[in-house]
Amino acid sequence: MSSYDFLAGCYDRLTYDVDYRAWADYIEKHFKKRGLPGNTVLDLACGTGSLTYELARRGYEMIGVDLSPDMLAQAADKNRQVDGIQPIFLCQSMDKLDLYGTIDACVCCLDSVNYVTTPQKLRRAFERIHLFLMPGGLFLFDINTPAKLEGLDGQVFLDETEDTYCVWRAEYSKRRRVCSYFMDIFCLDEDTGLWDRGEELHEEYAYTPEELVEYLQQAGFRDIRQYGNLKLRAPVPGEDRIFFTARKDK
Repeated sequence: MSSYDFLAGCYDRLTYDVDYRAWADYIEKHFKKRGLPGNTVLDLACGTGSLTYELARRGYEMIGVDLSPDMLAQAADKNRQVDGIQPIFLCQSMDKLDLYGTIDACVCCLDSVNYVTTPQKLRRAFERIHLFLMPGGLFLFDINTPAKLEGLDGQVFLDETEDTYCVWRAEYSKRRRVCSYFMDIFCLDEDTGLWDRGEELHEEYAYTPEELVEYLQQAGFRDIRQYGNLKLRAPVPGEDRIFFTARKDK
C-alpha cells in the first residue's frame, strides 16, 4: 500500500468538510499581523492545491510543492481557474526542497509536518525552508499533538459520500511514536459507472512542541510562537492541533 496514488483522485470528495477559506483567512491574519517582505508564498505539501487556490485568488504568488505526482496533477488542474499569476507546482520532498528563488512565506498545513516520520528529515526540511525564505520571512505550520495521535489508537472511522466510501483504522505505536492509518477506499468511476477499490497506508509522527521549537531554532528561526487551533491565542491544555509561526531574522 502506498500513499496518495489512489487517494488523489477522490481526496477532495473525502475532505469536502475542510473549510479552506477559513484556513486562508487565518493564514492571512498572521501575514498581516507579522508583515511579510513581499507576497510570494510556498504552500509546502500542497496536496490537491485547494489552499494554494484560496491564497492565489487573494493575490499571492503561489508555489505548490508536494511529493505525490497524482496530487499535483489535481492541483495543477484546479488552479488553472486562478486569475492573474498562475501558481507553479513542483514535485519534491520537504527535506530536498529546491526552489528557483526566494519566498516571503511558507505554509505547511493540515498536519503535513506529522507526515515526515523521520526527525532528521524534518530538521533538514526546516533548514531548506529557512534557506529559501527572505529575511523577515514567515514560516507557518500546524501539527496534530501527540495526545491526539495516541488517542486515535484502535479507532475505526467511516467517511462516505454519494460517490466515495472510505473505511480507515488507526494504530499507534508507542515505540515508533507513529500513528498508522490503514485505509480501504471505494470511488465511483463517473465514466464507467463502476466502483474502483484502493488501499493505502498513511503514517504520522508524534512530535512534541518542545522538539519542534528546538528543530526550528537549530535551523536558524527566531521569534517562534505557538497558537491554538485556528486561534490567535496560545494553545490551551487538551488542544488537538497546534499552530507554529517562526521568523527568519531580518
